[in-house]
Amino acid sequence: MVDYFRFLGPLVRLLDAETAHGLTIRLLKAGLVPAQPRFDPPALKVRLWGRDFANPIGLAAGFDKNAEVPDAMLDQGFGFVEIGSVTPRPQPGNPRPRMFRLPEDAAVINRMGFNNQGLDAVAARLAARRRVGVVGANLGKNKDTEDAAADYEAGAARLASLSDYLVINVSSPNTPGLRALQGRDQLESLVGRTRSALTRAMPEGAPPLLLKIAPDLAWEDLADIAAVALAGGLDGLIVSNTTVARPDSLRSANARETGGLSGAPLFESSTAMLRRMYELTHGKLPIVGVGGVASGSEAYAKFRAGASLVQLYSAMVYQGPALVTRIKHELLDLLQRDGFASIAEVVGVDHREAKGG
Repeated sequence: MVDYFRFLGPLVRLLDAETAHGLTIRLLKAGLVPAQPRFDPPALKVRLWGRDFANPIGLAAGFDKNAEVPDAMLDQGFGFVEIGSVTPRPQPGNPRPRMFRLPEDAAVINRMGFNNQGLDAVAARLAARRRVGVVGANLGKNKDTEDAAADYEAGAARLASLSDYLVINVSSPNTPGLRALQGRDQLESLVGRTRSALTRAMPEGAPPLLLKIAPDLAWEDLADIAAVALAGGLDGLIVSNTTVARPDSLRSANARETGGLSGAPLFESSTAMLRRMYELTHGKLPIVGVGGVASGSEAYAKFRAGASLVQLYSAMVYQGPALVTRIKHELLDLLQRDGFASIAEVVGVDHREAKGG
């Protein structure tokens, strides 16, 4: 495995974060980023929601907002890719600069504000691709929309037949009022309306509907979210989005920029929330673990805490796409060390061991 990023990464990081990201997308679209050698042993395969995941390592939303390179990222070794967030109408997002590296902390801060080209552009690209590999779509609302649920209904209806799963994203800190939709009453209405739109669009065989939550919720609020999730309408949770918290341990010059913090500092808190949501949902609802995954051991910890799949993004800023294959090798070693035959056997094992099971 040739790790080109080892040589090119320092040059790319001479550019500001958003310019570097745009250049990466252009290189991927042009086919100038070599695919990673395929490494998907049977032990890493996952079957969930009637879909086969070649491996449990996914690309989180935010990298490919406009569905420009989902297949190119699958070729980098990911088991699934999540595009978006996409809003019904195109919007420019917040003023630049709005993305910042925190290299001393292996972290990133962004306040992008759901910048994207809108449903029409995204739907056209998804319709044009071959349906090979698992590609989900993350749905957001336009900044100036008063009836938030209407935007999620529009996204679900438009992308239902083009996506392997859909995500209601109400957890970005960069759209005013968005996180307020995580309250129980608002969430029940939002999930109900989005599910109805999805069912109308595809009465049979609608894709799974997931909810992505914030890591900054009060502990008591998690019980309300779990109750809504278990009441029906949702097929899974994504835990979690970026945080507005700023740990005292941060050392980078950009640490006090406003926006959502992602990367290594989020690992402990997001994994604790994942563990709690697994308990509150009694392991009945698949959870995608996100936040600070940069190695096989960190992915493994999330599986043990209750994740069925994991996602990453920020770690690639510092380690490049070869990281995905390294994580898969490390995961396989951990499975073999602990005597597990598959990822499915690991999901929630910490809870079972705590109960003496």
